[in-house]
Amino acid sequence: MKIKEVVNIINGNLICGESSLEIEVEKGFASDLMSDVLTLDSEKILLITGLANLQAIRTAEMSDISCIVFARNKKVSEEMIALAKENNIVLIECSSTVFKAAGKLYDAGINPVY
Repeated sequence: MKIKEVVNIINGNLICGESSLEIEVEKGFASDLMSDVLTLDSEKILLITGLANLQAIRTAEMSDISCIVFARNKKVSEEMIALAKENNIVLIECSSTVFKAAGKLYDAGINPVY
């Protein structure tokens, strides 16, 4: 599924990464524990989290995650946006809970990592 479809499915607000909307994501992982994210060994992953801080961006960078969805109406900071742009990471905000966003994306065809 393309990232632009993800934005539509979860009724998200694209914060940065407009040039990467055609990137494909195949799997999703939902966590607020970035140590769990660091254990992933997959490609084309979408991260869904409520942890809105620089650690989430740095973890995505180290894990080769190209897209982060910030659930529960969490807002990203300018510092987070700058770091995401530097690393070509798409940031999306959405008002849904992590559970609901993950469920919508699962129903639309995103597979779980495990």
